[in-house]
Formats: sequence, C-alpha cells, structure tokens
Amino acid sequence: MKLLRPFLGGLFAVGLFVAPTTSEAAAIRAGLGADYWVDESAAFNFTLGVEGRIAGPLSVGARFGATLITDGNDIGIPLDVYLRANIANNRVYIEGMAGPWIVFGRGDEFRAHAAFGFGLQGKAASIGIEVGYLEPNPIIGLKVGYRF
Repeated sequence: MKLLRPFLGGLFAVGLFVAPTTSEAAAIRAGLGADYWVDESAAFNFTLGVEGRIAGPLSVGARFGATLITDGNDIGIPLDVYLRANIANNRVYIEGMAGPWIVFGRGDEFRAHAAFGFGLQGKAASIGIEVGYLEPNPIIGLKVGYRF
C-alpha cells in the first residue's frame, strides 16, 4: 500500500507530460438547402451535422435531417458522411459527401446520394453550391450552414 501512492503520483506526472496541450472538440453544423432534383421536383432540407478535424484543413463528419420533396409532398431523411477542406485562409470550402437518403412515398425508400459542394466560409456561417446525384437523377442546390 505504501508503494501505491508514489506509483500513482508518478503515473499522474507522466500523464500530464504526455497529454496534448490543445484539443479540437467536435463541432455541430446546422444547414438549410434548396435543391432542384432534375426531372423530379424541388426539394428543401434541414440538416444537422457533427464534424471533427482530422489534420490541417481537413475535417470529417456525418449529417442527417429532414427533406420535403414538393412534388407529392413526400418527406425524406438525408443521411450522409462527408469530407470537408477549408482552404484559402479558411475563406473557401470544398466538400464531398455520400450516403443513403430514405424517401417515403415514392416506391423504393432507399436512394443513393453522392455530391460535391463548394462555397464561401466565414467564422461560423457558410454559403455554397452542391452538385450531385440522387437516384435516379442529378441534383443541384444552394446550401446555407452555421457552425456552432
């Protein structure tokens, strides 16, 4: 028992020595989007994402939310993972995303989604364009986001 206290003290000191001096906490990103789904309909979506920094300007995250497809008033759930890079002194972003979207009321519920986005990034707010594919047609839209 007498040896336990010095051992724990030494272990604590080593832990303080090797602990990182800074940490990057995960960030929450809320987004609004207005899309044109070619030959299908307009779609409006609200998403929440969680992202964490990988290295340098790169971050990885996942987003989910709700989508309203105006033709038929169908609803959906977008589920995406994404890789984002903030470049040009964190003023410009580019991102790639992919994942399934669950769309209710259109026959087959699961639809493949893949897209590329780019735009302007402020300290917390961002605005950009997203171009991609939502099965069975291309999709293009305007995205506005806010990082907490």
